[in-house]
Amino acid sequence: MSIKAEEISSLIKQQLEHYDDKLDIDEVGVVTYVGDGIARAHGLNHVLANELLEFANGSYGIAQNLEMNDVGIIILGSFDAIREGDRVKRTGRIMQVPVGDALIGRVVNPLGQPVDGLGEIKTDKTRPIESKAPGVMERQSVKEPLQTGIKAIDALVPIGRGQRELIIGDRKTGKTSLAIDTILNQKGQDVICIYVAIGQKESTVRTQVQTLKRFGAMDYTIVVEAGPSEPAPMLYIAPYAGSAMGEEFMYNGRHVLVVFDDLSKQAVAYRELSLLLRRPPGREAYPGDVFYLHSRLLERSAKLSDKLGGGSMTALPFIQTEAGDISAYIPTNVISITDGQIFLQSDLFFAGTRPAIDAGNSVSRVGGSAQIKAMKKVAGTLRTDLAAYRELESFAQFGSDLDQVTQAKLNRGRRTVEVLKQPLHEPIPVEKQVVILYALTHGYLDAVPVEDIQRFEHELYANFDSSHTDLLATIKQTGNLPDETVLTKAIKDFAASFSPTAK
Repeated sequence: MSIKAEEISSLIKQQLEHYDDKLDIDEVGVVTYVGDGIARAHGLNHVLANELLEFANGSYGIAQNLEMNDVGIIILGSFDAIREGDRVKRTGRIMQVPVGDALIGRVVNPLGQPVDGLGEIKTDKTRPIESKAPGVMERQSVKEPLQTGIKAIDALVPIGRGQRELIIGDRKTGKTSLAIDTILNQKGQDVICIYVAIGQKESTVRTQVQTLKRFGAMDYTIVVEAGPSEPAPMLYIAPYAGSAMGEEFMYNGRHVLVVFDDLSKQAVAYRELSLLLRRPPGREAYPGDVFYLHSRLLERSAKLSDKLGGGSMTALPFIQTEAGDISAYIPTNVISITDGQIFLQSDLFFAGTRPAIDAGNSVSRVGGSAQIKAMKKVAGTLRTDLAAYRELESFAQFGSDLDQVTQAKLNRGRRTVEVLKQPLHEPIPVEKQVVILYALTHGYLDAVPVEDIQRFEHELYANFDSSHTDLLATIKQTGNLPDETVLTKAIKDFAASFSPTAK
């Protein structure tokens, strides 16, 4: 068989046409130390802060300490297979997580990988976990209510879309229950919810996921889970990953609610990382930038300007206190960053007042801007009435001879406390909250025995559902009180027909 010179030359030409003379240059370092979720590497001279690095076994890490001779790296995921002498290379990008609609209804880890056994998440969109918060001119004031369905919050410490409202209290005072009920109340409100569980027991998170599924809330919820068995870097990045997932929706003009449960555990994980990286410790051994840890996270929550689509991201950060001490280091830091706080008190919780919201120490700095007009009107004096009752209650214990005015205030206070109690996983629509609070503030509950208040409330709702749907619809659609003579007559007629329990 003869070989033709023309064929050989055409083959060579084809090869030359497709020849790629570009060189792939990777900057590679060598691991000099590994342990406790931390690695040190030598030779990465041009690495950037927070850059993603890849180890020889496929694990990833984030560059944290850029020192003269080596780089301090926090390792994401398992570090057991990494050894001294292994190679580590730059990726040229910062840490990113998958985002988009494909994550809704899923339980993922802080890297955006599914942990619910429902298969792969199909999305090609990613966002960096760290991003700059919207500037002053990119925001607008918080003026749209985010209804929680919890009377004590919607009436006393209202939350608006784009607000950061801290939920603070000791362990086992019902913080997580408040968040879950708020998520349940977003059904049909066109709000995407993201629940970030930081250092929560995996059995607890599973229970919360089952609750969300039972009420159909997983249809609009993403759960980001970083359990206590995970290395500290995973707990540290979890809230930032949750925020990145929320920003994807916010910048597309949608409304998002992000729950960080809880940031105390993130601060502890960050302290652990910082001490392992040999950063100088400050107060309570926390590093000097622990304030920035939370401020750069929570500032990303905003109500965007109409020019940017008018989307919003509302944050509910949790902080756990020790023995009710809200003046400790991390609580005071987060209080100063947020737009108010809801303080849950152990004494109230154990006395059966649930949700155990301490009206005196709880505040919303957005205030009435985050309430519909009807709620603002009926709940106007509620906070002062409740504060006066708490004061009189402690005073009344010392004497039985009380004048009629004091006695009336105590009676109204007891009924106010009873009305603000609410069972678990039963959020109440705002129009029904307005009706019961109108009945309370206008004295229609004063003659009802305290033990019958809850029954009165449920029967009143049933009465309005069957006979006065037009009044409820007016409140819901316009945000204003309906004709007060009609509303007063409806409540008065029901109160007259209500029969207290015979003793």
